[in-house]
Amino acid sequence: MGIFDLFKKKKEEPKKGVFAPITGTLLSITEVPDPVFSQKMMGDGFAIEPTEGKVYSPVAGKVLNVFPTKHAVALQSDEGHEILIHFGMDTVTLKGEGFTAHVGEGDIVTPETLLLSVDLDAVRPKVPSLVTPVVFTNLNEKVIELKVTGPVTHGKADILEIK
Repeated sequence: MGIFDLFKKKKEEPKKGVFAPITGTLLSITEVPDPVFSQKMMGDGFAIEPTEGKVYSPVAGKVLNVFPTKHAVALQSDEGHEILIHFGMDTVTLKGEGFTAHVGEGDIVTPETLLLSVDLDAVRPKVPSLVTPVVFTNLNEKVIELKVTGPVTHGKADILEIK
């Protein structure tokens, strides 16, 4: 190590774990008002009733897919978990109205990466619920155990454990 190495910025390691992707109320997946999610047909996970319209990545990883209607994003974490964030219920019917995507397929993301912006005032009156499921689609026999519920701010660390 030379003298100039002291002044170089250290490369930051990506944050590990699962972070709250949205500011709002953290709920069990079983509280989602849609049986496809609440009965874990797509996988285990959690949900957030949003109080703000910004959706961040819950993990370090990459974007697998941004749905054309911008209501959902699929990610793969650095640990290999595939995650679907589906903003609200029946939001696919809005055909992208009220949604702005900030990432695209293949983008590298961290828990600080803004994925979507949602105009809550435009979307809320047009859909049955803003509850947003965050589903791990490839856990096989593993399950999600929430460590917290209730109010969360996006970026809150250590919200769950995968067992």
